[in-house]
Amino acid sequence: MSSLRAKIQDVFNEPACEQNRGKDAKARRKGCSKPLTPGAAAGGCAFDGAKIVLQPITDVAHLIHAPLACEGNSWDNRGAASSGPTLWRTSFTTDLTELDVVMGQGERKLFKAIRQIKEAYGPPAIFVYPTCVTALIGDDIEAVCKRAAEKFGLPVVPVNAPGFVGSKNLGNKLAGEVLLDHVIGTAEPDDAGPYDINILGEFNLSGEFWLAKPLLDRLGIRVRACIPGDARYFDIACAHRARAAMMVCSTALINLARKMEERWDIPFFEGSFYGITDTSEALRQISQLLVKKGADPEILGRTEALIAEEEAIAWKKLAAYRPRLEGKRVLLNTGGVKSWSVVHALMEIGIEIVGTSVKKSTVEDKERIKQILKDDNHMFEQMAPRELYAMLSEHKADIMLSGGRTQFIALKAKTPWLDINQERQHPYAGYDGMVELVRQIDLAIHNPIWRQVREPAPWDCQPAVREELPSTKSETATLHVVQEFTGTTADDFGEC
Repeated sequence: MSSLRAKIQDVFNEPACEQNRGKDAKARRKGCSKPLTPGAAAGGCAFDGAKIVLQPITDVAHLIHAPLACEGNSWDNRGAASSGPTLWRTSFTTDLTELDVVMGQGERKLFKAIRQIKEAYGPPAIFVYPTCVTALIGDDIEAVCKRAAEKFGLPVVPVNAPGFVGSKNLGNKLAGEVLLDHVIGTAEPDDAGPYDINILGEFNLSGEFWLAKPLLDRLGIRVRACIPGDARYFDIACAHRARAAMMVCSTALINLARKMEERWDIPFFEGSFYGITDTSEALRQISQLLVKKGADPEILGRTEALIAEEEAIAWKKLAAYRPRLEGKRVLLNTGGVKSWSVVHALMEIGIEIVGTSVKKSTVEDKERIKQILKDDNHMFEQMAPRELYAMLSEHKADIMLSGGRTQFIALKAKTPWLDINQERQHPYAGYDGMVELVRQIDLAIHNPIWRQVREPAPWDCQPAVREELPSTKSETATLHVVQEFTGTTADDFGEC
């Protein structure tokens, strides 16, 4: 545990983090995350965060050394996609029981599980995740993994990030440290070139990376490794031979980007593939970094030609939606890179931003929002469900873009809602993704169901009764029956 404690302190003391630069050494070591309350998940534990970063490595077997419930807690909880291997979607766990814990059978059971996976699946590597239980009882995961690697002749990587050590974001960073210590730099490619890049912090949710990669392919830029979205173990092992890197989500893997720059001289920048302007700017910065690292400057001209062509196509498609969406008001309850990149993307087509969450955003993210919105009145660190409901029910927003956990607030307020977080079903990256995002917003806002659900319920309004008296005996009898069962008279009926 002493090595884990040192690793955590190293992660907290991250010089590339904007929030750390203004702190003294003592404050920096404490980190940025709020302390966890015993018994509270605080939005996800370190184990959950590590698995989120590493599980999209699609050809690796991910083995959870813990009771069964730990694997069921986080398996397949994000919409990452694979273009090939499906092993990452198979759940592996040692399924420790109380008897295993009492009798000290954890390490023996782990070694046996590694052997079974090797014989049945033959993966290029096995990642082993301890959790709170196995960390507390003192199972030596690193020793077992080292022995198994020697015995079976394949990398067995210990992911030492048990849940109790901190938050989900800390687990993200510890996963980056695992890749640095055990994976990156362990293999050499035979085809390294001057146009190789890494994409860091891209999870390929709903296949979003597949909308950006064709743009890079047309420029002759090869993605050496996308970490972690749709990744392969060998590609990550060779990631140290890339010439440049783009950081998509800095809150997750900023330590990975910074240390790769220090060790292998791979410069990086933070960019986004959300929105027309930001996608174009990302392509420009990638090309500029490659030129600085020795690539032919002619790529700059080809990049501008590609941008001009793709922007013209995208704006032509978006023109049909502008009259329908211009002036519509959006409440954005998300964080990270989406807190500013999606804001910019939506404002490009005339949509008004009434508020955006910056809970998981860096200082740089917040500065970008201020520059885009011209003030910080529309930024909020967190908003209680009651406040979100009040804003939506008072019609201060025409639609809310958020994650699945807050969708019911919007539905209760009878307001359109669109999922933009990890559970989303549509890719929104790149030029085509921006068009799809606008199309989905248009479909949500103009769905006729909202007009229907906002109408008064049938029991809240009563039909008007004709002023003249019933002309037949049957009509008179019917009116008497209604009065008998409801206790009303003809004078009680009014218009809805």
